[in-house]
Amino acid sequence: MAVPDTYRADIPAEVNNFYNRTLLERLRPYLQFLRFGQVRDIPRKVGTNVIKFRRYNTLAAATTPLTEGTTPTGISLTVTDITATVAQYGDYTRLSDIVMMQSIDPVLTEAAEVFGEQAADTLEELARDVLSAGTTIRYANGVASRGVVAATISLTDVQISVRTLQVNKAKKITRIVNPDTGYATSPINAAFVGLVGPDALLNLKNLTGWVPIEKYANKADVMEGEAGALDEVRFVLTQNAKKWAGEGANGADVYATIILGKDAYGYSRISGEAIRNIVKPLGSAGAADPLEQRATTGWKATFVAKILNELAMIRIESTAS
Repeated sequence: MAVPDTYRADIPAEVNNFYNRTLLERLRPYLQFLRFGQVRDIPRKVGTNVIKFRRYNTLAAATTPLTEGTTPTGISLTVTDITATVAQYGDYTRLSDIVMMQSIDPVLTEAAEVFGEQAADTLEELARDVLSAGTTIRYANGVASRGVVAATISLTDVQISVRTLQVNKAKKITRIVNPDTGYATSPINAAFVGLVGPDALLNLKNLTGWVPIEKYANKADVMEGEAGALDEVRFVLTQNAKKWAGEGANGADVYATIILGKDAYGYSRISGEAIRNIVKPLGSAGAADPLEQRATTGWKATFVAKILNELAMIRIESTAS
């Protein structure tokens, strides 16, 4: 398949155009799905691209009294191993020498920013699709399946979801991954965290008990994109929320709101290969580009996301006003 090139005609001439660059700033979504999971990277050169997440299982309460002078039988620890295979993702474009010579924009810099946004959005959607396939589900208004969902998200839906997490002994989230580094974490006040799209968020804002962030008593740890709280859930906005178009009752669109507890999911990369911006300048192709007419810029990443504990997350499926 032919590689699409970026020629001078694809970038309008700037000299006769009047524009304010700040008004043309690209719209970037909040990247939320990579902030609330475990990060466990695979070292380079270990001969595998498979990551193993290990969870030690909870022990039953020891309610039998000890007998004086008698050593109890004891119990064995058990673990659950969850494996996932890291894959590569990426994209690029070719830039002609005419573009490089004539454009007053720093084309390679601009392209790197565009591809950086595409890369982040790609990994975000990959993680979203994994989390949206979880098996702990609350259909709005307590109906039996997605095909008959007709109600918007309600206070009862949120409260029952919280109760489900509590019954499952899910722990609240107290640390989030720094989105700038993808490694370092920051503390937050303990809470379950809800990932909600703009459509369902509109309905949440109209519910009794909704607390917007401007009314928080402590605003010190408000998360990027956080919209407010309801019951024991802090909701953050994602423009990448999962939608099942036309799959609800009477062809209604169905929206996923995912509520997470601690260690519900994780993701992995190859160390040092999490994400790379790759630029090949004019002439770098040697004999394949004898007149130095083409440069390329793009990105490559390694990534996999995996649900680690179905009991520590729940998905509410609802329609929206």
